[in-house]
Order: sequence, then C-alpha cells, then structure tokens
Amino acid sequence: MAVDITGWTVLVTGGSSGLGQAVVHRLADGGAVPYVLDITPPPAPFQGVAVDVADAQAVEEAVASVVSHTGRLDAVITCAGLDHPGPIDQVAWPDWERVVAVNLLGTAAVVRAALPELRRRQGRIVTVASTLGHRAVGDATAYCASKFGVVGFTRALTAELAGEVGVTLVTPGGMATSFFDDRAEQYRPGAGDPLADPTQVADAVLYALTRHPGAEVRELVITVPTEPSWP
Repeated sequence: MAVDITGWTVLVTGGSSGLGQAVVHRLADGGAVPYVLDITPPPAPFQGVAVDVADAQAVEEAVASVVSHTGRLDAVITCAGLDHPGPIDQVAWPDWERVVAVNLLGTAAVVRAALPELRRRQGRIVTVASTLGHRAVGDATAYCASKFGVVGFTRALTAELAGEVGVTLVTPGGMATSFFDDRAEQYRPGAGDPLADPTQVADAVLYALTRHPGAEVRELVITVPTEPSWP
C-alpha cells in the first residue's frame, strides 16, 4: 500500500517551473503541503521561499523558516537544474560554474540543511539526476559533471542514511518543459523529437516518495521509449 502523504510538508527545489512545478501539483493533489525553494516565486496558490539554491547559507535560512512555519518537514525533492551547453572553452567560466553550483552543490546544500528534521521524522529524499548523469556527451561538460555528481552523491547518501531516511534517485530523459528554450538551435530537440510529459515523470517521483519504508525505491529511470541518451 502507498504511504498516505496527507499533511506532509515537502520542499521542492525548482518548483516554480518545469518538472518541479509538475511535482508541486501532484503533491498538492495527494494532500501534501508543498513548499517551493526557487529563485523565482511560485505561482499562486503555492507557498515558497525565493532563494538561490547555490547559496548554502540562504538555503539553510530558507529551510529553517519553512520548518518554523509548518512545524515539520517530511520530504525533500530536488528538481532545480539548469544548463549552458557548448564546448568547454567557449562557455563563459561563470556560466560553467553556475551549472555545477545549482545542479550539484544546490542539491547537496538543500539535503544537508533539511537532514536534521528529516532524520527526526524518518523522512524521504528524492534527487533528480538526468540520463546525462549516466552517459556523457560533448558540449555538456558542466551538465554531465553536475549530474554524474548527483548520481554519485545520491548513491553515497543512500548508504549513509540507510534505515534513517529514505533516498531515491530519479533519472529523467528529455522532457517537454522550458528547459531548452534559451539554447542555441543546435542544442534544442528537433521539431519531431519525442519528449516526456513532465507530469508523467512527476507521477514517478510521487511513486518513489510514497513507497512503504520496508520497500524503498532506490533508483528510477523515466524516458520516452525512443530516448536517444539512454542507455
């Protein structure tokens, strides 16, 4: 049987758009109370804290404010992510660093800040990697480094928190979100390329979140059947 998440307080990074926003809607549908941590405030009626997840001190303060307001924290889902594709010597170094700071260090910062409360409640952590966290491609050194890092971080965290906090790694392929909008044409999916519906990926995230503690889902890969970056 699925765990009832009614009344749970769940932090969702990157919850103002894309997969994060889809996850927020699914949490609300399931009776949970999602709180968004995003540099952009969430759309009404959802609550959140405007924060740059790459700023560890700001993240600690944001997590503390949510716990103070709600009195609890049951789960964290780390959806925040970005990319600046291009050859390593042609991507501005601050942009390259920013990808790693948000995707990897931001994931670790949020988990670290939330961990004391998650331990108290035997809560859950769901991290979001990418198929490019398992398979490397050119012109994506920052993104691959960050997402390979998320994979390694999550697997290590699973071992570290075994029996204390449930940990799941979710690996989506390409999704039909605004993620590709600001890229050069060569780095966008083609007009006929299939992309996953983020609501279906969000369903998989919620599936992992609601498993019984005695049968945790460690890792999930969700892609369209013809995803070119998997396996």
